[in-house]
Amino acid sequence: MALSRWERFAVLLLRLLSRACRAVLGLLPAPAPPRAASPATARAVPPPRSELLLLPARELARRLRTRQVKCIEVVEAYIERIREVNPLINAVVKDRFEEALQEARQVDQLLAEGRADDSLDKYPFLGVPFTVKEAFSLHGMPNTSGLVKRCCVISSTDAIVVGRLKQAGAIPLGVTNCSELCMWFESSNRVYGRTSNPYNLQHIAGGSSGGEGSILAAACSVIGVGSDIGGSIRMPAFFNGVFGHKPSTGVVPNDGQFPMAYGVRRSFLCTGPMCRYAGDLEPMLRVMAGPEVHKLKLDEDVSLKKIKFFCMDHDGGSMFVYPVEKEILQAQKKVVEHLERDLGVQVQRVSIHKMKYSFQIWSAMMSSQDSDGTEAQCFTELLGDHGKPVWPLWELLKWLVGMSSHTLPAIGKHGEPCNERGALISGAVLLSLQAEMETLLGPDGVLLYPPHPTVAPRHNYPICMPFNFAYTAIFNVLGLPVTQCPLGLSSEGLPLGIQLVAASYNDRLTLAVARYLEEAFGGWVPPGKA
Repeated sequence: MALSRWERFAVLLLRLLSRACRAVLGLLPAPAPPRAASPATARAVPPPRSELLLLPARELARRLRTRQVKCIEVVEAYIERIREVNPLINAVVKDRFEEALQEARQVDQLLAEGRADDSLDKYPFLGVPFTVKEAFSLHGMPNTSGLVKRCCVISSTDAIVVGRLKQAGAIPLGVTNCSELCMWFESSNRVYGRTSNPYNLQHIAGGSSGGEGSILAAACSVIGVGSDIGGSIRMPAFFNGVFGHKPSTGVVPNDGQFPMAYGVRRSFLCTGPMCRYAGDLEPMLRVMAGPEVHKLKLDEDVSLKKIKFFCMDHDGGSMFVYPVEKEILQAQKKVVEHLERDLGVQVQRVSIHKMKYSFQIWSAMMSSQDSDGTEAQCFTELLGDHGKPVWPLWELLKWLVGMSSHTLPAIGKHGEPCNERGALISGAVLLSLQAEMETLLGPDGVLLYPPHPTVAPRHNYPICMPFNFAYTAIFNVLGLPVTQCPLGLSSEGLPLGIQLVAASYNDRLTLAVARYLEEAFGGWVPPGKA
């Protein structure tokens, strides 16, 4: 799958421009949030003080059910924490605190009357607070996906997964920020402004589920709902040092979010759980998947010593992405060494040549036709939100003089028409890669793979490294389950991590390995401790 002469020239030009771009990034206008500004001296959010904020969702639910703590106390603790740090990170863009407090009182009354004593299966998250990516419908909350034209849209229903979590007893605290139309890996838009990383406010929280990643890492929520079409759960989970899971394709419903995927993109978009503790991923996945959870065989025992582990340090040297940073490679090496020493397994190093073309494959498939001839929706039409499509060149001129209602990345994603020949070639390569990956992983394999070439970049820097998301995006088009697992902090104090990949419907393997690595490497680290 060789690059054309034009593509090679474009890549070389991009690399030259990126160097110049990084030197003048301070000139890029950052949309200011309509909230209190961050203190100029603040580097990271302060560490959480309440013990209630440090409990996994399962433990919170247990303590609530056994009357060791009242639900109103838990919800008040989280509300207080959000009010403390959200002015710094701008992650929660609309809260529902009054409703949450009322629902907490109802939970306490339900428990006091003994009406929930024998209903653990029905209400596994009874009284547990959670947050939701703003792209999902949550009754009474905005649903703009960062698009100014939708700033008056208020959800009148719940997305299916949101409704299922509420039915399981969880209490929503509010909705969190995302990138414009959920198609960029910095959560910034003209409706709510920019979300920051709680470990270093000068760095990004990722995207498109960046608000969710940031609010979880800051201990303002314990579980959350994200979506992922190119890494939008896993990149924020990595950048913010929390857990995220992209399920096998077709298990968790995507209904009730904007923008909704059409055509081939329906099989690439995945809704999944994000949380601070690995043990909460599986119960969340059970609730979110509903009746389709049987496909995952989560009740089957997993023997870590019987898993076949594979390791790949990088994509093979794609021209489109940056080299993987040394500290990320070192963290992955430590995982390999620990697995071999502690479990007595042999981690096999592999080199999958076609992974080098991850960006080309994802990009071509995202703009390809469905099997019935359905065209992929043009990004300019999404920007227009059922109105007149946006003209990118005109929007760019408006942006340069501060008059555009769109962010620069959204303007840049102008959605060129599908290159049919390129899509056919990429489709053939994808099928070949899918077969190779399924054969390699089989029923008991897990691949260790970097989540991104760099730790969380500084604000605006993704403009200069626009294709680095290929490390996560390739698994969307492959349809494989992936769990993002934190591995402590870098020398700069920013989170490190690793992707755990299995064959289709073998989510239980990556979830089990994530729980193991959390115990071995510590999992989530509260920000602001240093």
